[in-house]
Amino acid sequence: QVQLVESGGGLVQAGGSLRLSCAASGSIFRPGVMEWYRQAPGKQRELVAGITSGGSTNYADSIKGRFTISRDNAKNTVYLQMNSLKPEDTAVYYCNADIAGRRFWGQGTQVVVSS
Repeated sequence: QVQLVESGGGLVQAGGSLRLSCAASGSIFRPGVMEWYRQAPGKQRELVAGITSGGSTNYADSIKGRFTISRDNAKNTVYLQMNSLKPEDTAVYYCNADIAGRRFWGQGTQVVVSS
């Protein structure tokens, strides 16, 4: 059974940093595209950043220059380094991975940025 397990969320002051991790397990196939989404209260889930198995990345305009996505293919793990955090970054952050043509979601990790 495929599982995506996120970690690294928490409470941080504005201007601070957090690093999220998401580890995929339970499949003989390596993940293809891995992405981070977020959902703030009362808002739709939105794409934050994505990375292909070859390392190509894309970012939402709202976080460009502040967040960095990376991955360790040997560990089937994707990371999201978040710097210069703002209160508007407060959300539940979800990992999404394409594994053998199917998309899987993690359970989410809460990020709260206080002003």
